Amino acid sequence: MKKYWVFYLMMLPAIIILIINNYIPMLGTVIAFKDINYQKGILGSDWVGFSNFKYLFSTETAWIITRNTLLYNTAFIVLTLIFSLAFAIMFNEMRSRWLSKFHQSAMFLPYFLSWVVVSYLVYGFLSAEHGFMNKTLLPFFGVDPIEWYSQSQYWPGILVIVKLWKEIGYTTVIYMAAIIGIDHEYYEAALIDGASKWKQIRKITLPLISPVIIVMTLLQIGRIFNADFGLFFQVTRNAGALYSTTQVIDTYVYQTFLAIGDIGMSSAAGLVQSVVGFLLIFLANLAVRRISKDDALF
Repeated sequence: MKKYWVFYLMMLPAIIILIINNYIPMLGTVIAFKDINYQKGILGSDWVGFSNFKYLFSTETAWIITRNTLLYNTAFIVLTLIFSLAFAIMFNEMRSRWLSKFHQSAMFLPYFLSWVVVSYLVYGFLSAEHGFMNKTLLPFFGVDPIEWYSQSQYWPGILVIVKLWKEIGYTTVIYMAAIIGIDHEYYEAALIDGASKWKQIRKITLPLISPVIIVMTLLQIGRIFNADFGLFFQVTRNAGALYSTTQVIDTYVYQTFLAIGDIGMSSAAGLVQSVVGFLLIFLANLAVRRISKDDALF
């Protein structure tokens, strides 16, 4: 402390912000174990133990919302990793730097759009009366119009496509930056040895950016129990006919809170998601440590 006090002083503002924004709010987890009475206040409300957690697992839809949340997030993690790496490698191999930058910017643009805007874009494609699919594309192939917002079987594919379109540009830029940081002498040496492009990718590019891939994947695994509320609520327009394939934990908690108004139940759901996410990150990191200690987060 005496030797490096200047560095600790420089770090102090960030620590204060971290404590205020991240650690003090953790005291609010006590809400999950109480029957909140606004007249008594949070601390004065009656303890109810784990009864607030029961509604998540005792209802008929508990299995459906848990299944949807886990399967969608697993698909998002796997497909985002595959497509982001593929696009990053392709952009890096493009001879024209101008075209490479243009495509990166074009892919990155949807990331800045809100889910409300995206929901209207999707509605413009899938609207039963005036949508591009029903009015232009399907008639061209001789297919009858489809009531997209009343038939749930199409939405797993639609939601995955929309999620990838909106957010794949962000992860592509991260992997692209990692690839650019690789020393070109590795590729020159491999080229002299007669290595093809595919071998250079497998033996040089992927191994050297593996720490970035692992960190990004671990961070996404930590949120596997958290669904993107905007995607599942706004894009689907909260259509009840689609609930069997589109309702997830976050939207279910929101609808339950609107119907019942019980803040304790909502807090319990958030706590479950946080604890499960923490355990998943811990276990995934433990698995990475067993394979390669240098690539683990901690």
